[in-house]
Order: sequence, then C-alpha cells, then structure tokens
Amino acid sequence: MELWERTARESIRDLLARYNAHGDSGRFEEVMKLFADDAVMELVTTDGTVQRYAGREHIATVLMDGDGLVSAVAAHHHVRHITATHQIDFVDQTHARGRSHFLVLMGHGLAHWGRYVDEYEVRNDGWVITIRRALTDGMIDNSPTR
Repeated sequence: MELWERTARESIRDLLARYNAHGDSGRFEEVMKLFADDAVMELVTTDGTVQRYAGREHIATVLMDGDGLVSAVAAHHHVRHITATHQIDFVDQTHARGRSHFLVLMGHGLAHWGRYVDEYEVRNDGWVITIRRALTDGMIDNSPTR
C-alpha cells in the first residue's frame, strides 16, 4: 500500500469519526463542514422510502430547524452512533467510496441500525462527504426517531 493511500484511509476514517462525535454532541455546524457544498444525503427507511437532501443547506435541515437550532429529537435525547466494518475503496487519489454499518444508541438502548454507503472526495486539501446514503435496516418500536 502506498503512502498516499494510507494517509487517505486514515483521513476518511477521521472524517467519519468526526461526523459521529460532532453529531452526537450537537455540534451540527461542525458536522456540516464535513460535507461538500454540493453534497447529497439520502435517508432510506426500512420500507424503502427515500428522502433526498441536496446541498449543504438542505442537508442541515435534517439536523437543525429553520432557526439553526438543534432538532427536537437530538436536543431531548441522549444519542450515540457506533460505526463498524468501514470498507474504503479508492477510485483514484482524490475520490473514494465507503460502506459501513451503524448502530444508534439512545437513553433507552438500541434505537435503530443500518448501513452507510458513502462517496468521498478531496476538496480544498481535505476529504469531505459528497454522497451519504443512510439505509435503515431496522428500528425498535418505541424509538423516538420513529
């Protein structure tokens, strides 16, 4: 493995760790810096319904209300995202794709779980998320996010 690939892999892993740490701590302005300006986020429910958000400002509406405040779910519930089995494949030295599994823990325990399917790109000398598909595979009945 070449040095550029080792560096890129660690940078992408750090990108996703910051996504979870910032999001779980309510630092959504920091989360938004991890996305490209023209990024796309798709949220796919267990029944296959897709909600698509295009552009950083539109993606922010998933996390914050119209006044830039933390969403009601995030503000009133303890939340921790756990990601695992992160696989990274490089298209070239500035483009990569990734897949990982996630678990979301809240005060009552496991809330929901699924997969992230991502695309990353180097922009302004750093890796950012250009596409994030969050596919929910399951959810408990009493989850506040239901």
